[in-house]
Amino acid sequence: MLSRNELKRVHSLQLKKYREIHNQFLAEGTKLVLEILDSGFSISGIYATTGWIRETSLPPASASIPVTEISESEMARITALSSPGPVLAVVNIPAPSPFPVNTGDDLMLALDDIHDPGNLGTIIRIADWFGIHHIICSEYTVELYNPKVIQSTMGYFVRVNLHYTNLPGFFSSLDPSVRIFGTFVEGKPVYSAALSPAGIIVIGGESSGISAETASFVTDKISIPSYPVNRGRKDRAESLNASVATAIVCSEFRRRSV
Repeated sequence: MLSRNELKRVHSLQLKKYREIHNQFLAEGTKLVLEILDSGFSISGIYATTGWIRETSLPPASASIPVTEISESEMARITALSSPGPVLAVVNIPAPSPFPVNTGDDLMLALDDIHDPGNLGTIIRIADWFGIHHIICSEYTVELYNPKVIQSTMGYFVRVNLHYTNLPGFFSSLDPSVRIFGTFVEGKPVYSAALSPAGIIVIGGESSGISAETASFVTDKISIPSYPVNRGRKDRAESLNASVATAIVCSEFRRRSV
């Protein structure tokens, strides 16, 4: 049973303002909650329906986490989802992970103003799939702990480090030998471009692409060709979804290193 104050506090975590005040975020659904329980993240409380508590075996490490049994109607009042799940966790936001230092030895992503929560969540899943452990986000990229971002990651955010910063400032601090790849219409097709196993792949925002200031640091312009290659622009989509483009480019980078 939830008290009125507790209900209000949990519900408030749907808003960034209160996530910052309480330093906590929401995670909903069995897979997501179990992924977090199996990670290094700290959970302050779990709210679940009777059926979920009866049917779910929690890991021994979760013994100290308070589990509150609530009704489906109470879950509907605290959920951030249109269709409430059987379990919701309030998770403590960890301290920011250290910025990667040796960026010339690994493959990373940089996101230049990705605003759609679903895109960011999917990009995090893609990064995890392709073994990319660091994503550098511009200051205006959507917040990681937005409930829609967390939900769309399916829990894979626990294995990928996100860092928010001024991208041009970050790029200017890098060793000149670090290759920075960016997708542009006029770029060389990714399938024939000279790629490297290390470097940074820049993904532009959904509507504006890579900003001019960020583009000035790109060392290698690449593109994802449509087919047939000689098809006119009026006969094809204007651009690919940011997360789809990320998947295609990351797949080609990793294919070269197999």
